[in-house]
Amino acid sequence: MTTISTKTKQLIHTQLQDWALAKSNYQGLQKVVTRDVELPGGSRVKVQFNPERIRSSAAKVDAKSIQERACFLCAENRPAQQQGVPFGDDYTILINPFPIFPQHLTIPHNAHTNQLIAPYFISMLSLAGELNRFTLFYNGPKCGASAPDHFHFQAGIKNFLPIEADFKSGKYTHRIGEENKVKVYNWKGYNRGVITLKGSDKESVAILFQKLHNYLHAKQIQEIEPMLNVLAYFEGEEWVVHIFPRILHRPACYFAQGREQILLSPASVDMAGVFITPRQEDFEKITANDITNILNQVCLSEEDAESAIKAILHV
Repeated sequence: MTTISTKTKQLIHTQLQDWALAKSNYQGLQKVVTRDVELPGGSRVKVQFNPERIRSSAAKVDAKSIQERACFLCAENRPAQQQGVPFGDDYTILINPFPIFPQHLTIPHNAHTNQLIAPYFISMLSLAGELNRFTLFYNGPKCGASAPDHFHFQAGIKNFLPIEADFKSGKYTHRIGEENKVKVYNWKGYNRGVITLKGSDKESVAILFQKLHNYLHAKQIQEIEPMLNVLAYFEGEEWVVHIFPRILHRPACYFAQGREQILLSPASVDMAGVFITPRQEDFEKITANDITNILNQVCLSEEDAESAIKAILHV
Protein backbone atom coordinates (compact mmCIF):
# COMPACT_ATOMS: atom_id res chain seq x y z
CA MET A 1 0.00 0.00 0.00
CA THR A 2 1.42 3.39 -1.03
CA THR A 3 1.87 5.73 1.93
CA ILE A 4 0.70 9.34 2.08
CA SER A 5 4.36 10.38 2.21
CA THR A 6 5.17 8.49 -1.00
CA LYS A 7 2.07 9.82 -2.77
CA THR A 8 3.04 13.35 -1.75
CA LYS A 9 6.57 12.88 -3.06
CA GLN A 10 5.12 11.69 -6.38
CA LEU A 11 2.70 14.63 -6.42
CA ILE A 12 5.53 17.15 -6.06
CA HIS A 13 7.52 15.47 -8.83
CA THR A 14 4.56 15.36 -11.22
CA GLN A 15 3.37 18.92 -10.53
CA LEU A 16 6.84 20.35 -11.12
CA GLN A 17 6.89 18.62 -14.48
CA ASP A 18 3.34 19.35 -15.64
CA TRP A 19 2.28 22.67 -14.06
CA ALA A 20 4.11 25.55 -15.72
CA LEU A 21 3.43 28.12 -12.97
CA ALA A 22 4.70 25.86 -10.18
CA LYS A 23 7.70 24.75 -12.25
CA SER A 24 8.69 28.35 -12.96
CA ASN A 25 8.29 29.50 -9.35
CA TYR A 26 10.24 26.57 -7.88
CA GLN A 27 13.02 27.17 -10.39
CA GLY A 28 12.88 30.79 -9.28
CA LEU A 29 13.79 29.72 -5.74
CA GLN A 30 17.32 29.20 -7.05
CA LYS A 31 17.51 32.99 -7.50
CA VAL A 32 16.11 33.79 -4.07
CA VAL A 33 18.68 35.64 -1.97
CA THR A 34 19.10 35.14 1.79
CA ARG A 35 21.32 36.62 4.44
CA ASP A 36 21.89 35.84 8.12
CA VAL A 37 21.16 38.35 10.86
CA GLU A 38 22.28 37.91 14.47
CA LEU A 39 19.80 39.10 17.08
CA PRO A 40 20.53 40.18 20.66
CA GLY A 41 21.37 37.08 22.69
CA GLY A 42 23.12 35.41 19.76
CA SER A 43 20.20 33.70 18.00
CA ARG A 44 20.32 33.98 14.23
CA VAL A 45 17.56 34.42 11.70
CA LYS A 46 17.55 34.38 7.93
CA VAL A 47 16.11 37.16 5.79
CA GLN A 48 14.84 36.00 2.41
CA PHE A 49 14.13 38.22 -0.59
CA ASN A 50 11.26 36.46 -2.35
CA PRO A 51 9.20 38.75 -4.61
CA GLU A 52 6.60 36.08 -5.42
CA ARG A 53 5.47 36.16 -1.79
CA ILE A 54 4.03 39.66 -2.18
CA ARG A 55 0.62 37.99 -2.64
CA SER A 56 0.78 36.67 0.91
CA SER A 57 2.58 39.55 2.63
CA ALA A 58 0.27 42.18 1.16
CA ALA A 59 -2.91 40.09 1.21
CA LYS A 60 -6.06 42.00 2.13
CA VAL A 61 -7.69 39.96 4.87
CA ASP A 62 -10.43 42.33 5.98
CA ALA A 63 -13.97 40.98 5.84
CA LYS A 64 -14.97 43.10 2.82
CA SER A 65 -11.99 42.00 0.70
CA ILE A 66 -12.53 38.33 1.57
CA GLN A 67 -16.23 38.56 0.73
CA GLU A 68 -15.48 40.08 -2.67
CA ARG A 69 -13.00 37.43 -3.87
CA ALA A 70 -13.45 33.77 -4.74
CA CYS A 71 -11.82 31.44 -2.22
CA PHE A 72 -8.66 30.15 -3.88
CA LEU A 73 -8.53 27.09 -1.59
CA CYS A 74 -11.95 25.73 -2.54
CA ALA A 75 -11.65 22.89 -5.03
CA GLU A 76 -13.91 24.55 -7.60
CA ASN A 77 -11.72 27.67 -7.70
CA ARG A 78 -8.30 26.05 -7.82
CA PRO A 79 -6.31 26.02 -11.09
CA ALA A 80 -7.16 23.09 -13.35
CA GLN A 81 -3.49 22.05 -13.31
CA GLN A 82 -3.36 21.79 -9.52
CA GLN A 83 -3.63 18.16 -8.47
CA GLY A 84 -3.85 16.81 -4.93
CA VAL A 85 -3.46 13.84 -2.63
CA PRO A 86 -6.45 13.07 -0.34
CA PHE A 87 -5.73 12.80 3.38
CA GLY A 88 -8.71 10.97 4.83
CA ASP A 89 -12.07 12.50 3.99
CA ASP A 90 -11.32 16.00 5.20
CA TYR A 91 -8.07 17.26 3.63
CA THR A 92 -6.28 17.49 0.29
CA ILE A 93 -2.50 17.84 0.08
CA LEU A 94 -1.48 20.34 -2.62
CA ILE A 95 1.78 21.78 -3.82
CA ASN A 96 2.04 25.50 -3.00
CA PRO A 97 2.73 27.30 -6.30
CA PHE A 98 4.29 30.31 -4.52
CA PRO A 99 6.97 28.58 -2.44
CA ILE A 100 9.24 29.59 0.39
CA PHE A 101 10.65 26.08 0.87
CA PRO A 102 12.26 23.83 -1.78
CA GLN A 103 9.22 21.61 -1.12
CA HIS A 104 6.19 23.56 0.06
CA LEU A 105 2.69 22.19 0.59
CA THR A 106 -0.72 23.69 1.29
CA ILE A 107 -3.25 21.38 2.95
CA PRO A 108 -6.79 22.83 2.89
CA HIS A 109 -9.82 21.33 4.56
CA ASN A 110 -12.26 20.05 1.96
CA ALA A 111 -15.04 22.15 3.48
CA HIS A 112 -15.06 25.94 3.33
CA THR A 113 -14.74 26.55 7.06
CA ASN A 114 -12.99 29.24 9.10
CA GLN A 115 -9.32 29.20 10.05
CA LEU A 116 -9.61 28.03 13.68
CA ILE A 117 -7.05 25.59 15.08
CA ALA A 118 -8.86 24.06 18.09
CA PRO A 119 -11.10 21.54 16.25
CA TYR A 120 -8.31 20.47 13.90
CA PHE A 121 -5.12 20.39 15.97
CA ILE A 122 -5.26 16.60 16.22
CA SER A 123 -5.30 16.54 12.39
CA MET A 124 -2.13 18.62 12.42
CA LEU A 125 -0.40 15.97 14.52
CA SER A 126 -1.71 13.17 12.30
CA LEU A 127 -0.44 14.94 9.19
CA ALA A 128 2.95 15.58 10.83
CA GLY A 129 3.19 11.88 11.62
CA GLU A 130 2.41 10.86 8.04
CA LEU A 131 4.44 13.60 6.36
CA ASN A 132 7.49 13.00 8.54
CA ARG A 133 9.86 14.69 6.10
CA PHE A 134 7.95 17.94 6.62
CA THR A 135 7.27 20.53 9.28
CA LEU A 136 3.57 21.45 9.45
CA PHE A 137 2.56 24.99 10.26
CA TYR A 138 -0.60 26.90 11.06
CA ASN A 139 -1.17 30.64 10.73
CA GLY A 140 -4.03 32.09 12.71
CA PRO A 141 -6.60 34.31 10.97
CA LYS A 142 -4.81 37.41 12.30
CA CYS A 143 -1.33 35.89 12.29
CA GLY A 144 -0.35 35.59 8.66
CA ALA A 145 -3.10 33.49 7.09
CA SER A 146 -3.84 34.87 3.62
CA ALA A 147 -7.06 32.79 3.52
CA PRO A 148 -8.60 33.22 6.99
CA ASP A 149 -11.96 32.13 5.62
CA HIS A 150 -10.83 28.59 4.65
CA PHE A 151 -9.13 26.28 7.13
CA HIS A 152 -5.72 25.04 6.00
CA PHE A 153 -2.27 24.02 7.10
CA GLN A 154 0.98 24.46 5.23
CA ALA A 155 4.11 22.32 5.31
CA GLY A 156 7.73 22.81 4.37
CA ILE A 157 10.58 20.37 4.11
CA LYS A 158 12.34 19.79 7.45
CA ASN A 159 15.54 21.50 8.58
CA PHE A 160 14.84 24.69 6.65
CA LEU A 161 13.67 26.69 9.67
CA PRO A 162 16.30 27.79 12.23
CA ILE A 163 14.07 26.94 15.20
CA GLU A 164 14.45 23.22 14.45
CA ALA A 165 18.23 23.27 14.96
CA ASP A 166 17.90 25.76 17.83
CA PHE A 167 15.59 23.37 19.68
CA LYS A 168 17.94 20.43 19.15
CA SER A 169 20.85 22.49 20.49
CA GLY A 170 19.05 23.16 23.77
CA LYS A 171 20.78 26.54 23.93
CA TYR A 172 17.61 28.59 24.36
CA THR A 173 15.21 26.14 25.99
CA HIS A 174 14.46 25.22 29.56
CA ARG A 175 12.18 22.33 30.50
CA ILE A 176 9.67 23.60 33.03
CA GLY A 177 7.74 20.39 33.59
CA GLU A 178 5.54 17.76 32.02
CA GLU A 179 2.02 16.39 32.05
CA ASN A 180 1.05 12.87 30.97
CA LYS A 181 4.60 12.44 29.66
CA VAL A 182 4.36 15.54 27.48
CA LYS A 183 7.40 17.70 28.18
CA VAL A 184 6.95 21.48 28.17
CA TYR A 185 9.73 23.97 27.43
CA ASN A 186 10.04 27.74 27.49
CA TRP A 187 12.62 29.75 25.58
CA LYS A 188 15.02 32.40 26.92
CA GLY A 189 17.10 34.89 24.96
CA TYR A 190 15.16 34.17 21.77
CA ASN A 191 13.54 37.60 21.41
CA ARG A 192 10.02 36.17 21.28
CA GLY A 193 7.86 34.06 23.52
CA VAL A 194 7.78 30.42 22.43
CA ILE A 195 6.17 27.43 24.14
CA THR A 196 7.23 23.93 23.06
CA LEU A 197 5.45 20.63 23.70
CA LYS A 198 7.17 17.30 23.08
CA GLY A 199 5.64 13.86 23.55
CA SER A 200 5.04 10.46 22.01
CA ASP A 201 1.29 10.22 22.71
CA LYS A 202 -0.70 12.24 20.20
CA GLU A 203 -3.82 12.55 22.36
CA SER A 204 -1.84 13.75 25.39
CA VAL A 205 -0.10 16.41 23.29
CA ALA A 206 -3.48 17.51 21.95
CA ILE A 207 -5.01 17.74 25.44
CA LEU A 208 -2.18 19.91 26.72
CA PHE A 209 -2.35 22.11 23.64
CA GLN A 210 -6.05 22.64 24.29
CA LYS A 211 -5.31 23.69 27.88
CA LEU A 212 -2.84 26.26 26.60
CA HIS A 213 -5.28 27.38 23.90
CA ASN A 214 -7.98 27.93 26.55
CA TYR A 215 -5.59 29.87 28.79
CA LEU A 216 -4.49 32.16 25.95
CA HIS A 217 -8.05 32.65 24.73
CA ALA A 218 -9.13 33.80 28.17
CA LYS A 219 -6.57 36.62 27.79
CA GLN A 220 -7.93 37.56 24.34
CA ILE A 221 -11.61 36.82 24.77
CA GLN A 222 -12.49 39.48 22.18
CA GLU A 223 -10.85 37.34 19.47
CA ILE A 224 -12.49 34.35 17.80
CA GLU A 225 -9.42 32.34 18.86
CA PRO A 226 -6.18 33.32 20.62
CA MET A 227 -3.71 34.86 18.21
CA LEU A 228 -0.99 32.30 17.50
CA ASN A 229 1.24 30.51 15.05
CA VAL A 230 1.95 26.80 15.45
CA LEU A 231 4.63 24.47 14.07
CA ALA A 232 4.53 20.68 14.43
CA TYR A 233 6.79 17.85 13.28
CA PHE A 234 7.41 14.21 14.10
CA GLU A 235 10.93 13.17 15.00
CA GLY A 236 12.39 10.27 16.95
CA GLU A 237 8.92 8.81 17.62
CA GLU A 238 7.81 12.07 19.26
CA TRP A 239 5.78 15.06 18.17
CA VAL A 240 7.40 18.45 18.66
CA VAL A 241 5.05 21.43 18.70
CA HIS A 242 6.28 25.04 18.81
CA ILE A 243 3.60 27.59 19.73
CA PHE A 244 4.09 31.32 19.21
CA PRO A 245 1.41 33.30 21.09
CA ARG A 246 0.76 36.62 19.35
CA ILE A 247 -0.52 40.00 20.48
CA LEU A 248 -0.59 41.86 17.15
CA HIS A 249 -1.22 41.00 13.50
CA ARG A 250 1.14 43.38 11.70
CA PRO A 251 3.87 45.67 13.10
CA ALA A 252 3.90 49.46 12.79
CA CYS A 253 6.53 49.39 10.03
CA TYR A 254 4.07 47.55 7.75
CA PHE A 255 1.81 50.62 7.70
CA ALA A 256 4.55 53.29 7.73
CA GLN A 257 5.27 55.54 4.77
CA GLY A 258 8.41 56.05 2.70
CA ARG A 259 11.69 54.65 3.95
CA GLU A 260 10.14 53.82 7.31
CA GLN A 261 7.97 51.14 5.74
CA ILE A 262 9.02 47.49 5.84
CA LEU A 263 6.42 45.32 4.12
CA LEU A 264 6.66 42.32 6.40
CA SER A 265 3.58 40.55 7.75
CA PRO A 266 4.92 37.95 10.21
CA ALA A 267 3.59 34.40 10.03
CA SER A 268 4.84 30.98 11.19
CA VAL A 269 7.87 30.94 8.91
CA ASP A 270 9.03 34.32 10.23
CA MET A 271 8.39 33.26 13.83
CA ALA A 272 10.54 30.18 13.16
CA GLY A 273 13.44 32.28 11.94
CA VAL A 274 13.05 32.97 8.19
CA PHE A 275 11.85 36.52 7.56
CA ILE A 276 10.28 36.90 4.14
CA THR A 277 10.76 40.25 2.40
CA PRO A 278 8.98 40.47 -0.97
CA ARG A 279 10.58 43.86 -1.75
CA GLN A 280 14.29 44.20 -2.44
CA GLU A 281 14.58 47.51 -0.61
CA ASP A 282 13.28 45.88 2.59
CA PHE A 283 15.66 42.94 2.21
CA GLU A 284 18.61 45.32 1.90
CA LYS A 285 17.76 47.70 4.72
CA ILE A 286 16.21 45.51 7.44
CA THR A 287 18.45 45.28 10.52
CA ALA A 288 18.65 43.22 13.69
CA ASN A 289 17.01 46.12 15.54
CA ASP A 290 14.15 46.17 13.04
CA ILE A 291 13.55 42.45 13.46
CA THR A 292 13.73 42.67 17.25
CA ASN A 293 11.25 45.57 17.24
CA ILE A 294 8.87 43.62 14.99
CA LEU A 295 9.03 40.58 17.28
CA ASN A 296 8.52 42.72 20.38
CA GLN A 297 5.41 44.27 18.82
CA VAL A 298 3.70 41.13 17.55
CA CYS A 299 4.75 38.38 20.00
CA LEU A 300 3.94 37.54 23.59
CA SER A 301 6.99 38.23 25.76
CA GLU A 302 9.23 35.43 27.01
CA GLU A 303 8.13 36.20 30.57
CA ASP A 304 4.42 36.00 29.75
CA ALA A 305 4.96 32.77 27.80
CA GLU A 306 6.63 31.27 30.87
CA SER A 307 3.71 32.42 33.03
CA ALA A 308 1.31 30.67 30.65
CA ILE A 309 3.24 27.40 30.97
CA LYS A 310 3.30 27.58 34.75
CA ALA A 311 -0.42 28.33 34.83
CA ILE A 312 -1.42 25.29 32.77
CA LEU A 313 1.02 23.00 34.61
CA HIS A 314 0.17 24.48 38.04
CA VAL A 315 3.85 24.95 38.93
